[in-house]
Amino acid sequence: MGKAKSPKPVKLIVAAFSAEPALLAQACETLVAEYGPTDWQSECLAFDHTDYYVAEFGTGLVRLIWSLERLIDPEALADIKVRTNELEQRWVEDGKRRVNLDCGYVSMAKLVLATTKDYDHRLYLRRGIYAEVTLHFRDGAFHPWPWTYPDYASPRYCEMFAAVRQRYLAQMRSDNWIGQ
Repeated sequence: MGKAKSPKPVKLIVAAFSAEPALLAQACETLVAEYGPTDWQSECLAFDHTDYYVAEFGTGLVRLIWSLERLIDPEALADIKVRTNELEQRWVEDGKRRVNLDCGYVSMAKLVLATTKDYDHRLYLRRGIYAEVTLHFRDGAFHPWPWTYPDYASPRYCEMFAAVRQRYLAQMRSDNWIGQ
């Protein structure tokens, strides 16, 4: 029988998109005020792997991804997703969201994203929130699953999350978490 133990901390990430770059900056400022400073930001990415959100957000969507310096307990993911959903509602106009905030975390082995949508490959956490292992780390790189969204499955995104993983690995080493 295995012995239950607390999980190691993980690296919080937020992937945001909007047609309004200034709103992305405002969202980042709000997240920093609540969860601490960022330690990595992607370049501005075209959000063009799907047209699913065009009716709600319009066209010309751009995405930024941030990792936050402070490591979190993976158990906190459900509460953070509830909070990012509340923040999305803060900026709603005419019944439509203007920013989408997807939170998740990077660990040594995976990228996990939180969602409110149930599906056969997602596990229920709590408070109406599910988790999905979106990428897995094997042979020195992140790899997608058959269900991984096309943007996250792209080599570019896998490389970005590998860079975030490197930051996480350095933090885990400096805090003596490796080997515990």
